[in-house]
Amino acid sequence: MNFKEIKELIEILDQSSLTEINIEDKGNIVNLKKEKETEIITPQVSQQPMQQVAPQQAVTPIQSTSESSEEGSAAQENDNLETINAPMVGTFYKSPSPEESPYVQVGDAVSNESTVCILEAMKLFNEIQAEVTGEIAEILVEDGQMVEYGQPLFKVK
Repeated sequence: MNFKEIKELIEILDQSSLTEINIEDKGNIVNLKKEKETEIITPQVSQQPMQQVAPQQAVTPIQSTSESSEEGSAAQENDNLETINAPMVGTFYKSPSPEESPYVQVGDAVSNESTVCILEAMKLFNEIQAEVTGEIAEILVEDGQMVEYGQPLFKVK
């Protein structure tokens, strides 16, 4: 499905009384859903943790020499970890809705086809598959956080 077809579906949804459209085309799944204004506000509020995370990431590389030797063994441990990266820019959601449990948690086993999260981009909710097999070792982003293309979302053992 190309961008023009998706745009047409969005216009149809906006002009109709429908609240949701789900389409599967050639292995691609498109879920369009109308949201209430109060639900749209929630992701905007939860973007604040992203601002808190960024300074921590910038500080991490600056370490004393004694910490660097300790990090050496941890770095070897992290070498055998794979990451699941964001395939697009969007808002990260760990569960299909706020009332439901997360797709995965630390310690859960995943396979190539396992859905691990949802990324929302332009009101389209895209289910993200693991594309690796293993066990979730760490979740690197917060629910409702904006993510960039290629940004690591999960670490997998």
